[in-house]
Amino acid sequence: MTRDANTAFARALVDEWVRCGCRDAVLSPGSRSAPLALALADDGRLRLHVVLDERAAGFLALGLAIATGAPPIVCCTSGTAPANLHPAVLEASHARRPMIICTADRPPELRDVGAGQTIDQVRLFGTAVRWFAECEVPSDRPGAGATWRSLACRAATSARGPVPGPVHLNLPFREPLVPTGAELVDAPGRPDGAPWTHVPPAAPAVEPDAVTALATRLANVERGMVVAGWGADVPSATVLALADRLGWPMLADPLSGARVPGTVGAYEALLRASGFADSHRPDLVLQVGAPLTSRTAGSWLASVPTVLVDPHARWLDPHRAAVELVPAAGAQLLTALADLVPARADRAWCAGWDDAERTARDAIDLAIDALGGISEPGIARDVVAALPAGAALAVASSMPVRDVEWFAAPREDLALHANRGVNGIDGFVATTLGLARGRERTGARPTVGLCGDLCFLHDGGGLLAAGTSRDDVTFVVIDNDGGGIFSFLPQAALARHFETLFGTPSGADLAAIATAYGFTVQPLTAPGDLALALRGAIGAGGPQVLHVRTRRETNVGHHTAIWDAVEAALQDAR
Repeated sequence: MTRDANTAFARALVDEWVRCGCRDAVLSPGSRSAPLALALADDGRLRLHVVLDERAAGFLALGLAIATGAPPIVCCTSGTAPANLHPAVLEASHARRPMIICTADRPPELRDVGAGQTIDQVRLFGTAVRWFAECEVPSDRPGAGATWRSLACRAATSARGPVPGPVHLNLPFREPLVPTGAELVDAPGRPDGAPWTHVPPAAPAVEPDAVTALATRLANVERGMVVAGWGADVPSATVLALADRLGWPMLADPLSGARVPGTVGAYEALLRASGFADSHRPDLVLQVGAPLTSRTAGSWLASVPTVLVDPHARWLDPHRAAVELVPAAGAQLLTALADLVPARADRAWCAGWDDAERTARDAIDLAIDALGGISEPGIARDVVAALPAGAALAVASSMPVRDVEWFAAPREDLALHANRGVNGIDGFVATTLGLARGRERTGARPTVGLCGDLCFLHDGGGLLAAGTSRDDVTFVVIDNDGGGIFSFLPQAALARHFETLFGTPSGADLAAIATAYGFTVQPLTAPGDLALALRGAIGAGGPQVLHVRTRRETNVGHHTAIWDAVEAALQDAR
């Protein structure tokens, strides 16, 4: 009897991935992927997440990668199934999140001959993956086990870096797709549970002379600025220590993980005040991570010489302002710089920013409270303020991420996340669910998602996964029946086509839809109810939705009133 190669191959892959530190696998059901699906289910060391919709499966894996840092395995069948993974693969690639994408395929003899559920899956994701392998059909041949082990180990290692991201294995299987009962092809691993090939992490290092030269450059600039953007991945205390030594203000995006008390968080409002913006432009910027989410800040800094710090030497420079790109791990570099630069005695430049931050923060709070009802700026501010210490907040693209950036006060005891690799709204519910499941491994809770109605409704597969699994996850959904961000863009002037092409009201009963998917829904009608309702939803457990209705036609006016209040407060403070 022929030895069983399919089963041996799949089990060898899974065992090798466990040896390489993988702990989660996400599976969308199908027939051609049966060998790997069975191996994932039978292993027992991996947590298996079964998700009907491949797009949601990819984003759930993305959330797991965000939470754990380890590459989740994503498995699907052939045909259109892998095409539905493409959005999550793109986000993982741009966001530098590790994933192992396994697409089952027909064997070569069934391709391009009209066989069902067959497309060209070779390099399906193009340049979005760090590594691609078109695998051989499993067979009982000498040395097959070593090939399989090396393949799995290389996939896990490539996903982790040097630039983390997705890898793609295209796995053709011949029938039979289920275990035959025959003896398995030999594919033993290394002794003592070791990976097939050990690859130590390579941390980029900067030559000491280059660090000294950069320290001198920074120390010679009085009116400088530290900017911490999305993906900074540097402890807030480390960045603040350097900014303090330099006597520079630090502008921190909430998604940087470094927006804590002592940083400037109200920069959107400050920079909309023309008098302040004109008189406070820095002479040099030290940027760690991506640019700030704010377009206002990005345009204001577009002409300022910038030193970029990125461990993977990525050109995060849309305005072409960079005069130097330093490929170094931020924490080590900034610590070294803080040891080298002398403490600046004159604190006037930084003190001016600190005073303006306090003035703006007070004005923002007073202006929001004066709006007299539920407002989108108020929701963003109050959700961040009401979360318990240790919580994680996933923020959707479009308006929620901007309102959190613009109006939420700095906190040092929250973890904020967003899909800012390509800034899409798709897959948000599934990403948040994956984030929650990944955090559960360490006992970290709760996980909350803040999004708009279109974003929530866009992820039907994620809604199904969250509602049926009964995970502890809470969504605050701002329902203004459409795409609120377009009211802030030039398209808003196109009265004839605006609602049809950009506002796009769905008219959907969001509460009824969420209930049908298994969520407990609570409507909010007063701003003072949010904190209590959020605590109650978190305490109740299970999938929860806090449903907040707002009006797009008043939202722009609310924002304008806040900006005007800050500008007036700055003028009064002079």
